[in-house]
Formats: sequence, structure tokens, C-alpha cells
Amino acid sequence: MKNLALLLALALAAAQCSSAPPATPAAAAPAAPLPPAFGSYWFQGKAELTSYTLSQARYGELHPGEAVLIFVTEDFSRKKQVKLDDPAAAGADKVPVLKLNFEKKFGTGIYPYSLLTSVFLPLDAARDPHPLKVTTSVQEWCGHVFTQLNLRKNAFAVSAKSYFEADGDQETTLPLALLEDELWTRLRLGPAALPTGQLQVVPATAFCRLQHLPLQAVAATGTAGTAAASARFGGAAPATYTLAYAARTLVIYYEPAFPHCILGWDDTYLDKPGTKTPVLLTTRATRQRTLLLDYWRTHNNADVAWRDSLGLRR
Repeated sequence: MKNLALLLALALAAAQCSSAPPATPAAAAPAAPLPPAFGSYWFQGKAELTSYTLSQARYGELHPGEAVLIFVTEDFSRKKQVKLDDPAAAGADKVPVLKLNFEKKFGTGIYPYSLLTSVFLPLDAARDPHPLKVTTSVQEWCGHVFTQLNLRKNAFAVSAKSYFEADGDQETTLPLALLEDELWTRLRLGPAALPTGQLQVVPATAFCRLQHLPLQAVAATGTAGTAAASARFGGAAPATYTLAYAARTLVIYYEPAFPHCILGWDDTYLDKPGTKTPVLLTTRATRQRTLLLDYWRTHNNADVAWRDSLGLRR
């Protein structure tokens, strides 16, 4: 009975949360200068690749899989919002960003899922407090869906494509607000700038797609802390950033010291689609390995060994 009551309470809270009004413009905490070691780590012409073991909630069950976080700096076009082919010729249109490609792969029964979210966050947060662009794609055997947010003057332009009738194809705008998708990259620029307290946050685009939720800002609370040392993280006591919604809690574990590598995450929520009764589950990821590599040059058959270096199988 207690579990049933908890589920009903969370379901009610989720319904209330999804109908919250759009947020007023918001950003992270006041921008701080990048640490002295930032350039020597992020400007060496390599990406940081980190692999994770994944236990993904879907259809009321947990499914094994893998995740990879790919962080790399690059020069972006402010006007076109694409990677520049010739940064030297771009002039004022050039915006240095820290890009995150967040990949998840997991199976559900006979068919697999593949998710990728890309976030382009300017390094100069004082001048550019919002991501210039966020994209998410989800592929599985039923079909695929795609979401793109482009920063405009006073809003995000949203383009959403889906094979689901209820979602369909949409071209809308989203009032400027803090995006959950940007927090992973903002953490890498300096966790002191992560927002805390009562917030209005747009949940992750991939989460909204999987749960068939509208893309809008909802109430959340951000908290910084430290977790107890555990074997899960090699005996270390990681720093934590927790984002608590009315019916969902995301905890990101990361190294307290620069460059603040992400050690894993726990994402607890009611998994609703495809279930008769929503089930409270925790998606969990734990770091396997991290390496620095100019991966865009490792595309030959012999380079498959790099996947072994990351412990990737899918």
C-alpha cells in the first residue's frame, strides 16, 4: 500500500509539474573565469572520451547498455549555428564552445535504442549565458524522432520531428530558460557556476522524448554536495550535483578537482510509457574508462582497437 501511495503521489506531482507555466529567462550562477589549467587540457586538439556501463529504465524494466560522453572544444558559427569550416576567416562570427555529444545505446527485447544529444555551450558565459544549440535524436525499430533548439534573441526556436501522431512535426518557440541538457557541459567549465536553489528548468530533451512530455520549463531544485566514498567510484568520494523535480531526481557524480570528469549518474523517475502501471526506476551509469583522443582521425579498420580501450561492445 505504501508503494502504491508513493506511485500515485508521484504521478499526481508529474501531472502538476508538466502543466507549469514557462519560465522567465534564466541562466546559471554568475559566470566565473575559466581555471588556469583549462587551456592546457581542453585546447590540445583532442576530445575527452568517457565510457560508462548503463542500466536504462524503459518499459517498466531496467535494460543493460552503454553510454559515452564526448567533450571537445571547437569553433562555432554564431549566425549559422554550425561548426565553422574556416574559423580564421569567420571574424566576429566565431564563438568558441565546449561541445558535448552524449550517446546512449541499450536494448529492449529484440530491438535496440540509440540516443544522441549534442550541446554547444559558449566558453564565455558572461557574454553568452545560454547554449547556442541543442539537438537530440532517438532511433529504434519503430522509427526515429528528432529535436533541435536554436538560440534566438529572446527564445529558443524548436524544431521537432516524430513518427508518433500525438507529437507529429512541430515548429515552435520556447521562452529562454535553463536547460537540463546544458548542465553537464556547464559543470565541466566550472561546477561553481551550477545553479542551486529553486529553479525553473527544461528537462532533458531525450528524457522528454522517451516519456512523451512537452518541452517546457518546470519547477526544480538544484543542490551541490559530496557523496560518500564507495567502491562504485573506486573508493573515491565524488562531488555531486542534484536536480530534483517534483517526480524525478537526477544526481550527477563528478571529480571535485579539475577537470571535473563525470563519474556517473543516477536518474530516478516513474517510467510510464509502455507500462500498465508506472514503475519507479533508477537509470544508472558508472564510468568505465576515460581517454583523450583525436577520434575523428581514427576511422580505419585498425582503429577499432580504440573501442576496446574504452571497453565498448555495442
